[in-house]
Amino acid sequence: MAVENAPTFVYVGNFTGMDPLSNVKAQGVGVFKLDPLSGEMELVQVSEGVIAPAFVAISPDQRFLYSVNSQNEIDGHSGGAVTAYSIDPASGKLTLLNRVSSTGGHPCHITVEATGRYVLTANYTTGNATIYPVQADGSLGPVSDFVQHVGSGPNLGRQERPHAHSINVDPTNRFALVCDLSIDKVMIYKLDLEQGKLPPNPWPWLDLAPGAGPRHMAFHPNGRNAYVINELDCTMAACAWDPTSGALTKLQVLPTLPAIFSGENTCAAVKVAPNGKFVYGSNRGHDSIVIYAVDDVTGTLTCLGYQPSIGSLPWDFTIDLSGSLMLVACQKSNNVVAFSVDANSGKLTPKGQVASTPLPSCVKIVAPVT
Repeated sequence: MAVENAPTFVYVGNFTGMDPLSNVKAQGVGVFKLDPLSGEMELVQVSEGVIAPAFVAISPDQRFLYSVNSQNEIDGHSGGAVTAYSIDPASGKLTLLNRVSSTGGHPCHITVEATGRYVLTANYTTGNATIYPVQADGSLGPVSDFVQHVGSGPNLGRQERPHAHSINVDPTNRFALVCDLSIDKVMIYKLDLEQGKLPPNPWPWLDLAPGAGPRHMAFHPNGRNAYVINELDCTMAACAWDPTSGALTKLQVLPTLPAIFSGENTCAAVKVAPNGKFVYGSNRGHDSIVIYAVDDVTGTLTCLGYQPSIGSLPWDFTIDLSGSLMLVACQKSNNVVAFSVDANSGKLTPKGQVASTPLPSCVKIVAPVT
């Protein structure tokens, strides 16, 4: 339950360093105070001293934030690192706790399972996924397990070797699913919370079309459906999910782009509205958010249209728990754009609030809880 008059904060991950095209330099995780009604964001802090916190995740109790650091070598951690912070609930500010090796190259995605005892990451360059125990103070212990993918795909420029692009935990907290852009599969593992392991699942993966390039996925609130956005062929796959066996099966694949579009595009993020009525995906190139209606019986999708992102390269976006506000992180235009969400039609309307922040690649809303 939300605490009356308590602040809401937004955390923005980014790629630190200088963007040679825009002459903009990012410093670290951006912390903003959010007005949930207007969508206005006020900068509170930039957590300097970290390199490329490209994606962040929040612990279930909202006391800690974890980020991947996607550079090749950080503080002696070859391949990248994972960083833990504590969150001050009054100010939203971050305090560094510790940093551990990513056990792989260019970590690009991170999640916290529902009990808050483990953090999981996906490493892009080396095509593997890792799991870390969380210590009593919120810091991270050494990696307790990792799984290595093998294979490649038909796109020689992007699928030359495995590329784990995201890791998600299912609503039952019993399975971990890894979208691998290169091998065109969503790999499915059991989640062993006693040992901190990722043992193989009897239903080991979901196959997608050759060259599809699965990037991110999102579960429906009903616990029976999931949606996978494919970066390379610009499609959205609607799937059925069996929470007993961990079986993910494809129901339908739809384009994320209008038929008349002929430019270059890659897809990025996918989210399901809290009420379960709509699925959204981001197009980088077309620079839009595609909107789908969800069939409440089958979980299949119908495309409703496209909302311009009011910024260039919408890398990530998020929807608040009320379902009324969407924030879109546009990397090339260096901003986060606020939209109102119509709960009945799924329509997005710009709220007129645009927060400047360099090279944003991830955005998370943290609303107060009791």
